Amino acid sequence: MTKTTTLMAVAATAWSALASGSTGAVTKAPCATPPMISTAAHAPRVQIALLLDTSGSMNGLIDQARSQLWSVVNEFAAARRDGQAVELQVALYEYGNDRIPAARGFVRQVLPFTTDLDRVSEELFALTTSGGEEYCGLVIQTALDELRWSTSPGDLKAVFIAGNEPFSQGPVDFRRVGARAHARDIAVNTIHCGPRLVGERTGWSEGARLADGTFGVLDQDRAVAYVPAPQDEEIARLSGAINETYIPYGAEGTAGQARQKAQDSNASSANRGASISRAFTKATGLYSNSVWDLVDAVNNKKVDLDSVKAAELPPALQKLTPDQRRAVVKEKAEERARIQARLQELEKDRKAYLAQVRRAEAAPDTLDAVMMQGLRDQAACRGFALQ
Repeated sequence: MTKTTTLMAVAATAWSALASGSTGAVTKAPCATPPMISTAAHAPRVQIALLLDTSGSMNGLIDQARSQLWSVVNEFAAARRDGQAVELQVALYEYGNDRIPAARGFVRQVLPFTTDLDRVSEELFALTTSGGEEYCGLVIQTALDELRWSTSPGDLKAVFIAGNEPFSQGPVDFRRVGARAHARDIAVNTIHCGPRLVGERTGWSEGARLADGTFGVLDQDRAVAYVPAPQDEEIARLSGAINETYIPYGAEGTAGQARQKAQDSNASSANRGASISRAFTKATGLYSNSVWDLVDAVNNKKVDLDSVKAAELPPALQKLTPDQRRAVVKEKAEERARIQARLQELEKDRKAYLAQVRRAEAAPDTLDAVMMQGLRDQAACRGFALQ
């Protein structure tokens, strides 16, 4: 027996033992191998492909995804590997929706991997549910084939698929797909929207085990709780103030700025807690808008300010000299840094306050909590240090 085969056998045995004895919301896969450290030139990557069932019964799941995107993102805001900050990429698929042609298996790529978090939020809020056939094996296979997965050892690559129908439905055998994912070091995490025993009986648990993932359950109709805190009023004010530090430029400038404001509004309409979490995301390096914001573009060395044509700038900057433009960008960058620093202080204060309020509460079985219980372990297995 080879070393690799032995490790896989040990992992399978350990996973089975965990599954048979676990009563919590999530069954975690063991870390069977030591962390693999990447030698790639790029920053360490975390790639998350979110595969959501948008059939007629899944409105609650979509609502949770909309409101909890920002809290999942914030878990990686301070993540490091070998002292390097991570690059977070998110992809989005929907499946089981009869508005998608049957010829495509009721599967649609909504977004490829992107670092544009406002685009992810925008597309989540654009999703609508409609009855269809839910083919888990097919949507996982499609994500494996279509997305540009990292080939760097040590990068965290994870699929999260959520739904409520039997995992075995459809033309593609999920067991074969799970083996493919395992061979590419892509964890497949399954989230059954319903009772745990039903998820175990209908293949969701096995689907996770075959691809080194976690099996979790959630109540998709559970309302996302918001606990008010003394810091919230200032957080809301600063979330609006930080928008004033963005300078739209180029072909994407107007649309990017409009999208930012629209997603502020969407977060507020989804849940007050979502709006708070989004404000904290804006205070991190993961919220980068170099494509349309001149401040991020200059700070991240994506553009040379002197080479930007006047016509690509907002009217107020078009009339300025190059030195005056540099001064404006510098001023906006410094103002943003001050606001971000204050938001980070408020985040710590708010967490401390909530820790006291929620001391006796059990961990919620909502989408963000289930996802992070799996991601924390998978990140640790690959040498990532989270908060």
